[in-house]
Amino acid sequence: MKNVTIFVQKDAHKRVKFGISLLEETLKDAGYTAGISALPENFEDYRDTCGYKLYIGVCGDEFTAWLRERDLLLFHADEPTGEGFGIETCAAYLTAVCGGSPTGALYGCLTLAEKIRKNGEFPREIAVSDKPEFLLRGPAIGLQKTKIEPPRLTYEYPITPARFPWFYDRAHWLAFLTKLLNDRCNVLYIWSGHPFSSLVKVPDYPFALEVTEDEFQLNKEVFAWLTEECDKRGIWVVLKFYNIHIPLPFAQHYGLPQLQSSITPLVADYTFKSIVEFIKSYPNLGLMVCLGEALRGNAQKTLWFVETIVPAVLEGLAQAGIAEQPPLILRGHDCDPVDVMAKALPLYANLFTMWKYNGEGLTTCRPRGSWQKKHLELSKLGRAHIINVHILADLEPFRFSAPLYIQKCVRASRSRLGGNALHLYPLFYWDWPFTPDKTEPRLLQHERDTVWFEAWHRYAWQPDRNEEDERLYWTHRFAEIYGVAEKSASSLLEALECAGQCAPRLLGRIGITEGNRQTLSLGMSMSQLTNVMRYRPNAELWNSVANQGEQAEPYVKKELARQKHVGETPVEMIQEVMYFASRAKDFCAKALETCEAVSKELGRIKTDIDAIYLLSLSLCKKLEAALLILEYRFTMSKDCLGDTTLLERAIAPWQESIEAFRRLSELGDSSYLYFCSMLTPQRKIPFSDGSKYGLPSDCLPEYEKEFDCFKKNTEKLKAGIVPESGVSVESVEAFVQVPFDVVEGECEAYTLEAGQRIFTDCHYQIKDIAPELQGLSGLRVGLGKAIGGAAELTLDFKQNSRLLIGYINARGLEWLQPPELETNTHADEQGGLEAVLKNAIRNSGCPGVNIHALRFQKGVHRISLGNGGFIVAGVIEDREIAVRDAGLAGEGYDTLDWMYEG
Repeated sequence: MKNVTIFVQKDAHKRVKFGISLLEETLKDAGYTAGISALPENFEDYRDTCGYKLYIGVCGDEFTAWLRERDLLLFHADEPTGEGFGIETCAAYLTAVCGGSPTGALYGCLTLAEKIRKNGEFPREIAVSDKPEFLLRGPAIGLQKTKIEPPRLTYEYPITPARFPWFYDRAHWLAFLTKLLNDRCNVLYIWSGHPFSSLVKVPDYPFALEVTEDEFQLNKEVFAWLTEECDKRGIWVVLKFYNIHIPLPFAQHYGLPQLQSSITPLVADYTFKSIVEFIKSYPNLGLMVCLGEALRGNAQKTLWFVETIVPAVLEGLAQAGIAEQPPLILRGHDCDPVDVMAKALPLYANLFTMWKYNGEGLTTCRPRGSWQKKHLELSKLGRAHIINVHILADLEPFRFSAPLYIQKCVRASRSRLGGNALHLYPLFYWDWPFTPDKTEPRLLQHERDTVWFEAWHRYAWQPDRNEEDERLYWTHRFAEIYGVAEKSASSLLEALECAGQCAPRLLGRIGITEGNRQTLSLGMSMSQLTNVMRYRPNAELWNSVANQGEQAEPYVKKELARQKHVGETPVEMIQEVMYFASRAKDFCAKALETCEAVSKELGRIKTDIDAIYLLSLSLCKKLEAALLILEYRFTMSKDCLGDTTLLERAIAPWQESIEAFRRLSELGDSSYLYFCSMLTPQRKIPFSDGSKYGLPSDCLPEYEKEFDCFKKNTEKLKAGIVPESGVSVESVEAFVQVPFDVVEGECEAYTLEAGQRIFTDCHYQIKDIAPELQGLSGLRVGLGKAIGGAAELTLDFKQNSRLLIGYINARGLEWLQPPELETNTHADEQGGLEAVLKNAIRNSGCPGVNIHALRFQKGVHRISLGNGGFIVAGVIEDREIAVRDAGLAGEGYDTLDWMYEG
C-alpha cells in the first residue's frame, strides 16, 4: 500500500495543519501518494477509504473521543496531556496521532515523520508516546552589537536594517525556526535594552520613536510575520527589556539621562503606555522583565514591577479585550525576586521566575552554595522556574560540543536547582548570528553550533536518558552532522567531551569571576593569580558555581602550615586539565586519521581543540609558577627578602606558559576574528578595555613584559635590593577641589581631616587620611538612611567633574559595595568601577575607605548609589588620576605586584 489518506477536521488548529503539511511532504519523499481528506460525516465510514489512513488530532476532539469510546484508540502509556502525544495503530490501517494540545499533536507529527524517514516506509504497526519534562525550552537571541554606539549606552540599539540585517532576513529565520522545531523548542527569547521605541508608537510621546516611519512599518511587518511563523510551530516569542532604560530621543527631549536610577512620574507614565501599546499591538507575545542594571535599590525595583509593569500589562489586556494573561517572566537579576513575587502574585497569576545557571559562564554540573539556595527558593514561586544558561564567557570563542556534559548540567538544573524550564544563550551571543571563525562568508552560529543547541534542548525534553544509549545516539549524530564514519564519529565525540572539561575546570579554580568582565581564553596576568583580591573576585564563582576546592593562595598557606586540603587543589586541577586537553588532541587526531576526507569544519574543530590545549597549557604552567611565587610571598620577610630559589624555579614553567601563549596567538590570528563577543570596556580581565584586547596577540606583549619585569626584579632580590617602602608625601599631587552645590538631599558639608566624623548619625572618625584628600570639602550623610537606600543627593556640578565616593572596605550589609559588572553592565560607564586611591582613609570605629572617582558632566545630577553607607570625599577637576595605594590599611609591597610591573 503506497497510498496514505490524511484526515483533517474543518476547524483544525494552525499547529495541527502545519504538522500535517510536514507529514505530507515526508510521505511524498518516501514514495507515497499522500492526500488530504475531510473526516467522513459518519465516522465509521473511515474504513471505506483505501490504503493507510492517518488522523492528527487533540485528545477530546470528536473523532478521538469516538475512537476511544469504541476501544479503537487505546493508549499503551499515559493519556497525552499538554505537549505530550501518543501515536497508536488502530483498526483498518488507521494510525492516530493524538496530542494533549495542538503543540503536542505537532510534535507527534514530527516524530512520525522522523520514523518514516528513518525506515523509508509508513509504519504498519506503531505505539509511541512521549512528553517533555521542562515546561519551556528555547534559545535567547540578542538584538545587540559587539560595540557601544555613543551617545547610546550598553544594550541600546534601535532595530534597523543597517544594524540588524539578519532580523529582516526571512529565509534565515525560517532555517532557524526549522531547527528550533526539530529540537522541540517552544519559546524564543529576544533580548533588547528598550525595544518598545522600535516596535510601537506611544501617542502621548511621539518623539520617543527611535526609528524612521519606514523602518517602523517594516519592523511591525517583520515582527508580526515572525510571531505568526513561531506560533504555528508552537513557539512562544518573549521580548525582554531592562529597567529603567528610556529611548535616547525621549531622554534628550526632557534633558534626562538614558538610564533612570529612580522612579519618576514622567518615566513611569511613558513606560506604562509603551507596554500597553505593545500588548495591544502584539497580543500573543510574552514579556521578560529585568528590574536591575539601571534602577537602584531593591525596594524601588519591587515597587516598579507591581505599580508600573504589572498594571501596564493588565491595562493592555483590558484595552485589547484579551481575557487570558500572557506569561510574564521576572528575571531575578540584581533585585529581590522573592519580595517582588510575593507582592506581584496577588495581582498577576501567570508569573515565571528566572535565575542564571552558572552565572555568566559554564563552570560545573554540580552547582551548590547560595546559588543553589536561591534557585530552590525561586522554584517554589510562580508557574515555572527558568534556568538561564547565560553568556558563556569562559567558552568563547570555541565550539562546545560535549553533549554528555550538557546532559549532566540539565539534570542538575532540575534535580539540584528545581528548574523546569530552559533559557539558552548561543555560544557567541553578542555577535549573533555569526561565529568568530575567520571565514568568508562568515559561519552562522545555528549551523556551526548545532550540537550545542540540540543537546540542551534534547535533555530539556527528557534529561533521564541512559548515558550509554546517549553515547551511541551522539555517535550516530556526529556521523550525520560531520559526514564521517561511525568509528571516526566515536573518536570525535570523545575528543569534544574531553575538550569540554577544560574551560569549566580552569575558571572554577583560578578565575576572577564567572561574569563577562573576564575573557578566559585571553589568559590571565600573574598578579591575577598571586594577588586575586586586587581584582575584586566574585566569591560566588568559588563557593557556588564551581566544584568544591581551593584557590592558589589558601592552598599554599595550607601547604606551608601542613594542614589538610578540602576539595580539588590547584595542583590536582592542573593534572586533570592537562589530562583532558591532551586526550582531546589525541582523540581528535585519531578521528581525523580514520576519515576518508577532512572537511573544512573538521579542520576548524581541530583548530579549536589545538587552541584549547595551548590555552590550558599556558594557564597551567603559569599557575605552577604562581604557586612558587606565592610560597615565596608567604615565607619572605617584611622587606620582601626570602628564599629566591623559589622565584628562580618559577621562571621555567612561566617561560613554557609564554611559549604556549605565543603559539596560541599565532593560531588565533590565522583562525579567529576575535576571542570575545563583547568588544567593550566592560571586559576588564585580563586587561582593562576589551575593545583593545580581542585576540591573544593583543595580550602577548603584556605577558612578555610582566615576565621580563619579574626576571629583572628576581635578580635585584637575589642581590638584596628591595623596593622602597612607600611613596613620600612630597611626591603626591593633591586633588584640586572644584565648586559644586547641593540641590537636594540630607547631608552635611565638612572638611576632610583627622578628627572629623564621616556620618551624621554616628561617631566614626577619621584617624589618618591620604595627602591627596586632605582639606577637600566632603559631604556626610546619615548611615541609617544610607543603609535603607534613602541617602540620595542631587548635586549641581559647575564644570565637568569627578565625584569622589568613599566605599568602606568591608563586606558587611551596612556598607555600600562598589558596583559589579556581574550584576550591572553599566557599572563603569561613568568610571568609578575601580578604586583610584586604595586604603585612603583610616577610621576609628569602622574599617578604612577606598576612593573611587565617578565622571559627571557640568549640570545637575541625581546621585543614587544603592543601599549601604558611603562617604562623599569631594568633587575634583575631571582629569586622569594616577592609581595608587595610600597604605593606610597596612598593605604595601608584600603583594609582590611590583615585581611584574616595573
